[in-house]
Amino acid sequence: MMLRPRQTQLVERTLAALGQHGNTLAVAPTGSGKTIMLSAVTGRVLTEPDAKACILAHRTELTGQNRAKFSRVNPTLTTSVVDANEKSWQGHATFAMVQTLSRQANLDQIPTLDLLVIDEAHHATSPSYRAVIERAQQKNPKLLLAGLTATPNRGDGTGLREVFSNVADQITLGEMIAAGHLVPPRTFVLDVGAQEALGKVRRTADDFDMNEVASILNKAVINEAVVAQWKEKAAGRKTIVFCSTVAHALDVCVAFNTAGVPAGLIHGELPDAERKACLAAYEQGDLQVLVNVAVLTEGYDYTPTSCVVLLRPSSYKSTLIQMVGRGLRTVDPEEFPGVVKTDCVVLDFGTATLMHGSLEQTAKLEGKPVREARFKECPECGAEVPVSADTCALCGYEWPEDVTRTPLAKTREPLEDFVMSEIDLLSRSNFLWCDLFGMDDTLMATGFNAWGGVFYLSGRWYSVGGAKGLRPHLLAVGDRTVCLAKADDWLNEHESEDSAHKSRRWLNQPATDKQLQYLPPEMRTDFGLSRYQASVLMSFQFNKRAIQRLVMEAGAARVQHELFAEEVA
Repeated sequence: MMLRPRQTQLVERTLAALGQHGNTLAVAPTGSGKTIMLSAVTGRVLTEPDAKACILAHRTELTGQNRAKFSRVNPTLTTSVVDANEKSWQGHATFAMVQTLSRQANLDQIPTLDLLVIDEAHHATSPSYRAVIERAQQKNPKLLLAGLTATPNRGDGTGLREVFSNVADQITLGEMIAAGHLVPPRTFVLDVGAQEALGKVRRTADDFDMNEVASILNKAVINEAVVAQWKEKAAGRKTIVFCSTVAHALDVCVAFNTAGVPAGLIHGELPDAERKACLAAYEQGDLQVLVNVAVLTEGYDYTPTSCVVLLRPSSYKSTLIQMVGRGLRTVDPEEFPGVVKTDCVVLDFGTATLMHGSLEQTAKLEGKPVREARFKECPECGAEVPVSADTCALCGYEWPEDVTRTPLAKTREPLEDFVMSEIDLLSRSNFLWCDLFGMDDTLMATGFNAWGGVFYLSGRWYSVGGAKGLRPHLLAVGDRTVCLAKADDWLNEHESEDSAHKSRRWLNQPATDKQLQYLPPEMRTDFGLSRYQASVLMSFQFNKRAIQRLVMEAGAARVQHELFAEEVA
């Protein structure tokens, strides 16, 4: 498999920073392919036969996922595991659970490592991680230390500067949205008469005083207004609500149910079986709304979720991004037939957006790839960070805004001050995309083993991909950018560097007689047809019926789903 061009850029910058500083942190949002990138960094370091690396994680499922993806990126490198069930350092790369490895007996068994990679690196300052880092550095003072995280600013306010001296690169949420890998948020800031009081809530060591927040927001008239605003702006959408306290969440849940909207409650005190049953009811369609208290902030992704309701403030921008992020993932149409997701509605009844700025406003998009990363020094901690950063990933310092913001306290319309511009995937792709019929409604690209295409029908784009030995797959339904991104990722997944370069000489050579005999008669008279264009047209002709079937079935499923949603609403 191959990396996206932006992923390759982060890998190159991370390797350069490791060479210069011996350590570095890279920041990339959920959905950016963090595991793929850390695998590529590790593979590039493990060039010597006896070189060793350790990838450290804090959850069992992360260890398994990381190991599987690593092997796809680096098929020639061996792997091993250190966790509660197995303790082996035999592989070139060892995937370890920090809870297991940080025990003294296991620390003593750590071999000399060339590279230590910390997944979810915002945990790197905790005692268990520090114990592993210090032991690895004792064994090899020249150890390379790399961290990767989506949310570098910890909830307890502890900075990462004591572990990392610099930030190699930062892929922004805006880049991911503009490139079609996430859907855009449409943010509404709604004042229900509580924002002035919320602005005076005191902060505790960890966050705002949530009991005080609940005393302001948890009132029957406000809860009824929340439901009314949801019905006006997001009725029919699968929704996750973030509340301040359990009592607050319970009352909000009751308000939704009283209004005829099926809602369930999730909180930390709930028994595990009840929590799983509630999540299952939400995912199976029995519940429209899931109300929670600090449980679903990270680690839960049900992609049809397309509305997030904020009924609590947040001291940290990372917490805001985590909450909103629950609704930004794109939908797999084969897993969820008929579900079309083009955006995520964010209803903010607190002060999180007012404090940190809307995600649309702070996103910085690159119109084209940047060849060299430019850096600046953080005035608070002295770290070297990308010049585009608004916030220092190592200490949390926020640079002042360049423009004066308009007060948003009374805003009731979507925040559209920032115009999200589409990244030109056609020029950024590893592959050459062809407009088959000159109408910009049928775009395809192909390699040696796979093909991908996007097709426009009745106001929607459809993405389809095929490969040797695999039936054609419906990859996405919705906006053009998302569909292009899915098709491009399909090609990256099934092709290699040998088949991707757009500058290869043979691409522009005339179509061969053998190719032409497989094309319709009207296409054979196109004397300007290149060998690559002929290859793409052949892929279309050979798979035309399967493409038409998938697109028509998806269109019919979409109509049925929309009719059902209207009935429910």
